Amino acid sequence: MSSGVKYRQLILPFLIGIIIWGMTPVRPTSISVAGWHILAIFLATIIGCITRPLPIGAVAIIGFTVTVLTKTVTMDVALTGFGNATIWLIVMAFFISRGFIKTGLGRRIALNFASAFGKHTLGLAYSLIAVDLVLSPAMPSSTARAGGVVYPIIDALSNAFGSSPKQHTQRKIGSFLVFSEFHGNIITSAMFLTSMAGNPLAQLLAKSQGVTITWMGWLMASIVPGVVSLTLIPYLIYKLYPPELKEMPDVKPWAQKQLTEMGKISLQEKLMAGILS
Repeated sequence: MSSGVKYRQLILPFLIGIIIWGMTPVRPTSISVAGWHILAIFLATIIGCITRPLPIGAVAIIGFTVTVLTKTVTMDVALTGFGNATIWLIVMAFFISRGFIKTGLGRRIALNFASAFGKHTLGLAYSLIAVDLVLSPAMPSSTARAGGVVYPIIDALSNAFGSSPKQHTQRKIGSFLVFSEFHGNIITSAMFLTSMAGNPLAQLLAKSQGVTITWMGWLMASIVPGVVSLTLIPYLIYKLYPPELKEMPDVKPWAQKQLTEMGKISLQEKLMAGILS
């Protein structure tokens, strides 16, 4: 039975780590021995995350374990990050994002928006970006929102209306919707402290410099440029890169059919909504 370990992919990170570790005697004098060893473990771990001999989580745990076993840092120092509230916020971000995708709640919200506002292609783009905006405060992963919730709807819509790169018909609606959501996702990621994993890190960096940023303070600073950008960008894309299909009267029936196939809101979706409320 296969163990799931890709042993060939282990060779490169292992060699890189050993080589850099072995160069300790010729390291720059300004770098301590422990610092050089951390560099070796860090680079080996990053390369392991790229070559994927094991899932990324397992690679990270191995790097953490090696750091402690080699006494590069003490156990107390190694565990310091686990007591950082910002780090746990980022971890929870991915748990919440996965919950939206796995329960289907994100897809249900997106389909309801498409059904309500998707009669015109431009309106459809705004509705999909609105889904991103609604989810962003409670779904702190731009990748999960765009890739896990909104993009599958765009892909299904595009295929339903005969817009596909494989058929060279992406200009019907597909390209326009993708461009609009891409830019909208970037904007929503900056609008809330909890809309992207990197934002709490920026908050932590500001705090280290004596600047305190609250959730509401972040929102007050971002709300005006964010709303203006979300209003203008899709329209500009519509003018500069117009879709071939301008009217989409069949979107509502299509979205309603998808919702019917999903069935009534499930217990998991209710629980997910309850957790966020």
